[in-house]
Amino acid sequence: MTRFLTILALVALPAVSYAHGDGSADGSAHDMMSGDHMMMDDADMGDHEHMGNEEDMPAHDDHMMSDDAHADGQMPMTSSAQMPGMQSGDTGAITEPGQSAFAAIQEIVAYLLADPDTDWNRVNIEGLRQHLIDMNNVTLRAKVKESDIEGGARFEATSDDPEVTASIRAMVPAHVATMNGVEGWKMSAEEIPGGSALTVTGADPQKIRALGFIGILTVGAHHQPHHLAMAKGEMMMGH
Repeated sequence: MTRFLTILALVALPAVSYAHGDGSADGSAHDMMSGDHMMMDDADMGDHEHMGNEEDMPAHDDHMMSDDAHADGQMPMTSSAQMPGMQSGDTGAITEPGQSAFAAIQEIVAYLLADPDTDWNRVNIEGLRQHLIDMNNVTLRAKVKESDIEGGARFEATSDDPEVTASIRAMVPAHVATMNGVEGWKMSAEEIPGGSALTVTGADPQKIRALGFIGILTVGAHHQPHHLAMAKGEMMMGH
């Protein structure tokens, strides 16, 4: 019994001393624990600073780059939604449809769709397509022989392909009928074997010769309104 009481006293004594703040050893341990805590805080702060220098800065740089892009008027490439053509139906700056005749028809169709006064009973897009075939044949497939004459030039446009010959004979006389007198030029057309001959004279013959057959056909930019009128069914086929 006496041994039991002695052991109990030895166990209770440190607890009583600690409760009254007398335990210097325990106080030292507490101080050491506090010091460990401070050391851990310092380590954490160091890690935080280290992370801030190596991980946070790139994100900050990205933000700065984004701001610079806005300042320069450029679109920040931060997501696929901001890239032209990535969204369905949104082509951004992409405008080339891939083929010039297709582009001409697309332009006319867009115009007709936007015009509430379009008479769809008269619209003839197929007629416009056939005319563009003639233009392609004359522009790219006709053989042209040029001869200088007094005051200008004579251009003989021909082909061994009957389809191209027909296109030449459709376009050249129609061009003369529409554009004779433009730029002060006198124009005439005549049918020849395999095609048509275009004769053009004026005050500046060297300009006529320099423009050549196809250059003269482009003068006046009359094809655009002609194409629109044709597509709307407002004029006969031809030039």
